[in-house]
Amino acid sequence: MFIEERHQAILNMLKQNKRISVDEITQKFNISVESARRDLRLLDGQGLLKKTHGGAIPVHQVASGKPPKITGKDITEIKPNYMAIAKRAVTMIKPGDVVFITSATVGYFMAQNLPEDLKIRVVTNSIIIAEELRKRDNISVILLGGEMDDKGNCYDAFAVEMIKHLRFDKCFITSAFISPKFGLSIQKSQAISFWNALIDSSKESIGLYPTEKIGFESVVSICPANRLHKLVTDWDASEEDLSAFDEQGIEVIIAEKE
Repeated sequence: MFIEERHQAILNMLKQNKRISVDEITQKFNISVESARRDLRLLDGQGLLKKTHGGAIPVHQVASGKPPKITGKDITEIKPNYMAIAKRAVTMIKPGDVVFITSATVGYFMAQNLPEDLKIRVVTNSIIIAEELRKRDNISVILLGGEMDDKGNCYDAFAVEMIKHLRFDKCFITSAFISPKFGLSIQKSQAISFWNALIDSSKESIGLYPTEKIGFESVVSICPANRLHKLVTDWDASEEDLSAFDEQGIEVIIAEKE
C-alpha cells in the first residue's frame, strides 16, 4: 500500500469512528508506532485531522460544536472521557461550597455523581440538572430563571441579573471549544454576557473540556482562556495545547482513565 493510500484509509477510519489511536493504525497497517505518529503529524500539518496524545480526532469546522441535547433520561452514549472529567470535577468541591454547574452533558454527569453526604449549594441554569438534584437532602438548588431555550436552559438578561446577585466558590463551565489564542468560544453571541457574569461572580473558574473541544475555535470568543483558573481535560489531549494553557498560568488537570 502506498503512503497516500494509507493516509486516505486513516482519514476514512477517522470519519467513521470519530477518533483513531496510534495502536489502531499500527495494527491495521502493520507499521511501527513511529511511522503511525509520522502519518498523523503529516495529516495534521495538512489540516486534515488534529493530532492528540494517543492518536487523532477530526478537524471541526468553525461553525460546529453545537452541544448535544440532554433530556434527563438515559444518555445513549456515555463517553468515558466526559464521565472521567465530570468525576474529577466533583472531587474539587468541598463541603459548604456554593457552585455553578454547567448545563452541558459533562455538567449532567457531575450532578449524577455528587456524593450523598456532600452538603453544598448548586446553582444551575438547566432545568434538567435542577430536576436531577431537587430531591437530594444534602443539596440546596438555585435555578437561574429567564426565557428557556429548547434544551431547558436559561442564558438571557434575567439569568445574568440573577448571577450578579450571587457569589460562587467555584463555577464549572464549558463551551463549544477552547484554544490558547481564541479562548473560550461559542456559536452564538447571546450567551457571552452570561458566561462572563459567571466568571466575574466566582472565586474560582474551572473549565471542563474533553479532548474534542481543545485546540479548536468556534465563531464567537467568550473571553481569553486565562480567565479560567483551572482546566480539567482527559488523557488524550494534545501536549502542545496543554503546554500553551500552562504558559498562560492556567492549572491543567488530567482526569484519570477508568
